[in-house]
Amino acid sequence: MSDLKPIIAYVHGESTHPSAHPPRTSETPPQVLSLTILPLTPPKTEGGGPNPYKVIIALEELSLPYEKVPVPDPKAEWFTSEINPNGRIPAIRDPNNGDLVLWESGAIVEYLVDTYGRGRKLTASDEGGGADKWRLKQFLHFQMSGQGPYYGQSIWFHKNDPANAVAKERYNEQIVRVIGVLDGLLKGKEYLVGDKFTYADLVFIPWNRVIGYMPFLKEGLWDKYDIANKYPNYMAWNERLNERESVKKAYA
Repeated sequence: MSDLKPIIAYVHGESTHPSAHPPRTSETPPQVLSLTILPLTPPKTEGGGPNPYKVIIALEELSLPYEKVPVPDPKAEWFTSEINPNGRIPAIRDPNNGDLVLWESGAIVEYLVDTYGRGRKLTASDEGGGADKWRLKQFLHFQMSGQGPYYGQSIWFHKNDPANAVAKERYNEQIVRVIGVLDGLLKGKEYLVGDKFTYADLVFIPWNRVIGYMPFLKEGLWDKYDIANKYPNYMAWNERLNERESVKKAYA
């Protein structure tokens, strides 16, 4: 794939380079290819977010060339008018496919796998038309609708409304429920679909890491529900995922 142009990945971050974020008007499109690319902000710090990491991990797994473009304010006019009208990241621009712009992390991961996953990279062995094709999509949707929103709400209430014990407990319980579902499905297995790492596993990595980083979740979540001991399949799976080179590079 050496003939491919770098895929532009819009991610969290600040750039200190004077030409990285020049003043823009609606008539001045962002010159994304000339930006200074800085590392992603780790999710354990303010201003970071987990979803861009799905895209970066997928790009690393697929050995695709890419450039990271930090977007300090996803609600900025230039970004909402030209990249993502929803004002969120990640998003990508693929110069190898007519400058296709995509947003929503799940859609981006599916696109990258479908377009560049030669040799069924990141898919199950029977993905071509068998049942595992749909199991992969099942877990992607479970992550997008089940894991991400509940984990995100738990963190939001812990950080922004810590006195709201009812909300914090509700979302902590949902985190434990999701972990329990995954733990049961992983009994006797190393990965969610088939016998290898797929994008079904990949999409769970960033939020799994976030709840492990947040110190305010230790007592009310990890200790209270004894997650490390009660959910050994989940813990072992999570450890396997974090040992992948793509994950280490994404979070370096």
